[in-house]
Amino acid sequence: MATYRKRNGKWQAIVRHKTIGTTSRSFHTKQAAIKWFISVEEQLEAASFGALRPTHITLGELVKRYSNEVTPAKRAARTELRRLQRLIRDSLSSLRVSQLTSQAIAAFRDRRLLDGRRTCHYDLILIRHCLKIAMNEWGLMLSSNPVNRVKMPPSPPARNRRLESGEFERLKEAAKQTKNPHIWPIIVFAIETGMRRGEILGLRWEHVDLDRRIAYLPLTKNGSSREVPLSTKAAQVLARQRQHNDTTSPFPVTPNGFRLAWGRLRRRAGLVDLRFHDLRHEAISRFFELGLNIPEVAVISGHKDPRMLFRYTHLRAEEIVHKL
Repeated sequence: MATYRKRNGKWQAIVRHKTIGTTSRSFHTKQAAIKWFISVEEQLEAASFGALRPTHITLGELVKRYSNEVTPAKRAARTELRRLQRLIRDSLSSLRVSQLTSQAIAAFRDRRLLDGRRTCHYDLILIRHCLKIAMNEWGLMLSSNPVNRVKMPPSPPARNRRLESGEFERLKEAAKQTKNPHIWPIIVFAIETGMRRGEILGLRWEHVDLDRRIAYLPLTKNGSSREVPLSTKAAQVLARQRQHNDTTSPFPVTPNGFRLAWGRLRRRAGLVDLRFHDLRHEAISRFFELGLNIPEVAVISGHKDPRMLFRYTHLRAEEIVHKL
């Protein structure tokens, strides 16, 4: 049922319905108000009122809403926002959802593959999840998700990069030219604990117990907390850090500051192919070479699935020979 009234020089149409409650809109003419009500009535009869029509909305508009409503709740929100902003600028986002054919998405996939398989994979996953949320929660009238009809790019091969003979010394020598005194301790600490970069930079003194030789991580990548046992060398690193800084963090370095410093350091060391995350591979592999079993290593690394743990583990054949 609609009610019409003139207010502030405009005609206002008010619709009251048990399904949608009360909704209203204002128009310059009464005829426009009546036309809108007829449209609402037709949508109510078709059970499509408030729905997003694929012909009326672009992928870019959905991605913007996703970045405003969904992404902020994620732990890696900042990184994902950068990815979404790049996606919004892509020509694919200018297409209306009704134009998102499997051919259009496949062409986008092939373009993004030029920037790397991992990058392409992440973008397709984001588009697929954005459309899924829109269909399930925002009323997007789409019968199926077009990304599901496109073949995903193959996952890149797992990295097996470890420190080779002499590379630790090259890193140490290059670190002597680093102005920030915390960079080298972070590197040593990473190799000794297998902790991720974010976990190390986010560590707080209140979560460090040097007497028990335990570092407590209240929130990790997999969403749970864990206690990391500290080796003698790791505990020594923290003890020296406590002597030389009175901040709340053992390693008072911003993520971006460390990223830049690490890039300069590895260039000086001539190890441009070495990623900081490779030090986690190195640490976990060393734990196994020391004789620790899978449950013990999982306590340190935080892995819940042994299969994922094996991806980070690259034992050297010569170490196994000694056992044989």
